[in-house]
Amino acid sequence: MTRGTGAARIALLGAVVAAAVVACQTDRDRPGPPRVRITLDQDSVTSPDTLTGSVRADDPDGIDSLWLAIDSATPLGADGLLQPTFQAPFQAEIPAGHVLGDRIPVSLTARDISGYVGGLDTFVIVKGP
Repeated sequence: MTRGTGAARIALLGAVVAAAVVACQTDRDRPGPPRVRITLDQDSVTSPDTLTGSVRADDPDGIDSLWLAIDSATPLGADGLLQPTFQAPFQAEIPAGHVLGDRIPVSLTARDISGYVGGLDTFVIVKGP
């Protein structure tokens, strides 16, 4: 082996290691589920009542679809139109039959165009019959 070839290999190895270190330190989006948020206009309801608020989903790849489920009712669905941010107000009926102190589940689920699914669960409390 000649001296020039060994030095070239060491220089190449040093360049590869330096590039790897820089690549690992660079901030970049990693594939993952959409970030979701529910904003409720009130934290308690009566029964019957109407729950209002807004939902938001963010994903750099684009939002495929979003579903809001309240209690055992059929989920409300929306098409994300492949936009990176989906935001919309909602209005949902709370049926009669809940009693003081009941916790009514509220779930938001969003899927991005890559198939990742993100979700958030919360609840509202019934403050009276």
